[in-house]
Amino acid sequence: MAFLTRDAILGADDAAHVDVECPEWGGTVRLRSITGAQRDQFEQSCLLQKGKERRVNMRGARARLIALCAVDEHGGKLFGDDDVAALGRRNAKPLDRLYDAATKLCGLSEDDMDELTSDFEDAAQNEPSTTG
Repeated sequence: MAFLTRDAILGADDAAHVDVECPEWGGTVRLRSITGAQRDQFEQSCLLQKGKERRVNMRGARARLIALCAVDEHGGKLFGDDDVAALGRRNAKPLDRLYDAATKLCGLSEDDMDELTSDFEDAAQNEPSTTG
């Protein structure tokens, strides 16, 4: 087994993509894998904190992840942040198909989302009580 060098890791072309048929929309959508920083950003977007109150925010999660991953045939992003709400109003069936493909492509599993929620709930439970 060969050990990788810093340059080999940082120079690797490790992006992947998958094409997903969306007959409801009359074609195919290409999804590209995301970077570690983009995954962190997506996971962070699933959490809301207001003061000491923290909660999970799954509203628009499908559309947010699809917007991060959807690209044209040249690799250019299809959607910007301003498109997420409009994308979320599209038919749920192709959105679910795209979200499922994107989570697999990005290494996000149901267990990952459960763990995110669990870690979040554990942190909230370990905070000191203000009720005395």
